[in-house]
Amino acid sequence: MTVELLKNFEADLASVRLVPSDGGRFEVSVEGELLYSKIRSGRHAEPGEIEKLVARRIKRR
Repeated sequence: MTVELLKNFEADLASVRLVPSDGGRFEVSVEGELLYSKIRSGRHAEPGEIEKLVARRIKRR
């Protein structure tokens, strides 16, 4: 997913940071705004879901 995000949003993202965690956490934030949380949603992200959330967030800049 990291490679896909950097490839699809190359001009918009300076970097992607992976932070190891425990307890099944998977969260995606852009500029400090939480876009997706596996714990909050109670499920894994659907294919393409993270990319759509990031695209919407970038458009709001």
